[in-house]
Amino acid sequence: MRGEYKVPGGKLVAVDLEEVDGRLARVSVSGDFFLEPDEALGDINAALTGMSVDAGVEQLAGAVTGALAADVSLIGFTAESIGIAIRRALGKATGWDDHAFDVIPARVLDPALHVALDEVIAREVAAGERPPTLRFWDWDSPLVVIGSFQSVRNEVDPDGAERHGIDVVRRVSGGGAMFMEPGNTITYSLVVPTSLVEGLSFERSYSFLDEWVIEALADVGVTAHFVPLNDIASDHGKIGGAAQKRFASGAVLHHVTMAYDIDADKMLEVLRIGREKMSDKGTKSANKRVDPMRSQTGMTRDAILESFAASFARRYRTTVSDYTDAELAEAQRLVDEKFATPGWTHRVP
Repeated sequence: MRGEYKVPGGKLVAVDLEEVDGRLARVSVSGDFFLEPDEALGDINAALTGMSVDAGVEQLAGAVTGALAADVSLIGFTAESIGIAIRRALGKATGWDDHAFDVIPARVLDPALHVALDEVIAREVAAGERPPTLRFWDWDSPLVVIGSFQSVRNEVDPDGAERHGIDVVRRVSGGGAMFMEPGNTITYSLVVPTSLVEGLSFERSYSFLDEWVIEALADVGVTAHFVPLNDIASDHGKIGGAAQKRFASGAVLHHVTMAYDIDADKMLEVLRIGREKMSDKGTKSANKRVDPMRSQTGMTRDAILESFAASFARRYRTTVSDYTDAELAEAQRLVDEKFATPGWTHRVP
């Protein structure tokens, strides 16, 4: 059995092994990483041989770390990456190539419905009723979408929101507020099985799941990089941010919002956001638009969305899909019974 794992920003780790009586046997770690001294590779293989096939990434990594002397240097890889490769070899963790993805192009819906669809699609992916799914958002009315743990009164100015006719909806993932008017951001949701990020910390899973969009940004002329914990930036400053939710049922929701062309004055009237925080979103003054994606690409928003979908399809196996009537109906039920209710929206006052 063989498993591979490419460390984000690092090297490829491969593990060949056999299973004998529920234990790892003939373990052989290899890859294009660097290891000093050379002899430490034998220590790593010996430490893993005999481990239970049910051992998790943390246990496997602990065995590796415990077997290495203090002067051993792992360069371009980690003990955890070896554990992930082993779990993949055993079929207990998966890689991108193990999946075929549904891709749902941007479709104009009530923005609150998109918030609810995140939960609906995650349930289906966890249950195996829908493959891993990348879907792009489009919407027909303004909305502020706040993170699962944000305080409404700390984030939203009620007078400004009322003056501009903007409602507030709380999403299921953490992170910051999203100021969403039609056409002003590029937003997508990626839902994958938990097996794809097994053994990765939240921080590492953010960069891992953002790898494809860094390449997609390069395709539209933007040289971007990941900034821990959850930001994407170019040389000109922050482009966007990600939020994530891991469901106990077995799915991970990872979504990203990038500023395309935001009315900064209006955003400051609606969101309680300081000038200092604004400075990393593409402007030093509030009296202009926040437009890193529009100004840096010179492309229309629709063209960027199409390019992103094409970039994802070149990288992975994909099928163009759409929402089912049942999914839309369930999402509407969740809007009515959960996401549009004061009890949910103000659960953190």
